[in-house]
Amino acid sequence: MNNKNFVTRPLLFKGINSVWKGSYFLGSKIKLDKDDLIRKARKKTGLSNLGKDFQDEPVDRMLKSINEEANLHPIGRFITRERLASLISIRLRAEYFFKKHPEILEQELYPAWIIVGLQRTGTTKLHRLLAADPNHRVIPSWEVINPMPLNLDFRPSVAYEDPQRIRVARTSVKAVELMSPGFFAIHPIDAIQPEEDILMLDVSFLSTTTEAMMNVPSYAAWLETTDQSPAYEYAVKLLKFLQWVKPAKRWVLKTPHHLEFPHLIAKYFNDVKFIWPHRNIYKSVPSYLSMLTYNYMMFSDDVDERKIAAHWVRKTGYMLRQALEFRLKENNNDKFLDIYYKDLVGDSMKQLDRIYSLDGGLNDSLVKRFSLHEKEHPHQKHGIHKYSLADFGLTEADIDEHTSHYQKFMKEHYGRE
Repeated sequence: MNNKNFVTRPLLFKGINSVWKGSYFLGSKIKLDKDDLIRKARKKTGLSNLGKDFQDEPVDRMLKSINEEANLHPIGRFITRERLASLISIRLRAEYFFKKHPEILEQELYPAWIIVGLQRTGTTKLHRLLAADPNHRVIPSWEVINPMPLNLDFRPSVAYEDPQRIRVARTSVKAVELMSPGFFAIHPIDAIQPEEDILMLDVSFLSTTTEAMMNVPSYAAWLETTDQSPAYEYAVKLLKFLQWVKPAKRWVLKTPHHLEFPHLIAKYFNDVKFIWPHRNIYKSVPSYLSMLTYNYMMFSDDVDERKIAAHWVRKTGYMLRQALEFRLKENNNDKFLDIYYKDLVGDSMKQLDRIYSLDGGLNDSLVKRFSLHEKEHPHQKHGIHKYSLADFGLTEADIDEHTSHYQKFMKEHYGRE
C-alpha cells in the first residue's frame, strides 16, 4: 500500500503480525471453525440454546469463504474469531432473555425513521444529530457490540448505561485507533454515540459486514442470492429487547445495508419512514472505497484497492437498483424523504426542520440540543479525509457504468446529481 492517501499500519502492528506468523509452525495459527466457535461461546456464557431459528448454513458459508479467500494475517484471524464467537454469545444470551421474559417479544415494535443513504453521504452525521432527541431510541456503539447484557440477572432500570459493556466498547475503539490511525478521519467511532444497526443482522450471519472488512467473494455472491428474511425477523426481536430496556417514542436507525432490502424493512417493521441522504456519486464512492481499504488493512496484508473497487462499485449499483425498484413501486415513493449532503453540512437545522415536519415540527428545546451536538462534534473533527477515484484506478465512466440509473433518477425527480 504505497498510495499517499492511505496512512500505513503502525510498526507495532506490523511487528506483532510478523512475529506471530513466524510462529505458525509451532501451532499458533488461530482456527476458524464453527463448532469451535460455538463451544467457545457456550463456555463463555454458560448457555447452550441458540434458538430454533438459528441456521448453520450462513456460518458455514462465511467461514469457508474466510478460510479459503480472505488471507487474514494473525491479528485479523484473532479479531475475526473473537467477533464471531461474540455474535454466537449474543444469540445465546438473547434466547435466554426471550425465554425468561416472554413479554419482550409480545411488544409492538416502535415506529421507525430509517436512514438508508449510501456510505459516506452524511448518514452518520444525520444519525447522531437525530439521536440528540430524547424521544428517539438509537443503538449506541457499546450496545451494538453487546446488545444483550453480560449479566444474566439483568432487569431494566433507570440506570440504562452499562459500565461493563461501555468498557468493552472503549477497548474496541482504542484497538482501532492503534491498528488504523487514519480510520477516524473517515468514520469517527465513539463508544457512546449511535452506530449502525447492521450489527443486529450480523447475529444471523446474514449481512454485508464481513465483505466490508475482508475479501470473501464466494460468501458475498451467495448472500446476494439468499433470502435475508431470517436476519430481519431476528433483528426485530433484538430491537424489541432494546426498547424493553429503554423505552422511547420511535426508533432512529441507519445502515446503507438497508438500501438492498427495503422490502424486508416494510415487511417486518411498523410505520417506517425512509430518510435517504444523497451525495455526488463521484465523491461518495471513492470516499467509501477508502474506508473499506482501511477496514481490509486491519485484517489482511493482502489488500488490493483495485479489487476492492471492482467488487464495491458493482455492489453499490446493485444496492441502488434494489432500492429504486422498491421505491418506484405503487405508493412507496411516499415513504421516502430525501436529504442532500451539501445541504446537511451547510445548514443542518434547515434539513432537520424538513424531517421534523413529519412529527409536528422543531421546537426550541430540540434546536438547542442539536446546536450543542454540532458544537461538540464539528465537521472533520478528526482530520481531513483525502481520497480520489484515481486511488482505485477508477474514472467517472466506471462509476457511470453501474450507477447511471440512480443518477438519472436524481436528475429527473429532484434536479440534483
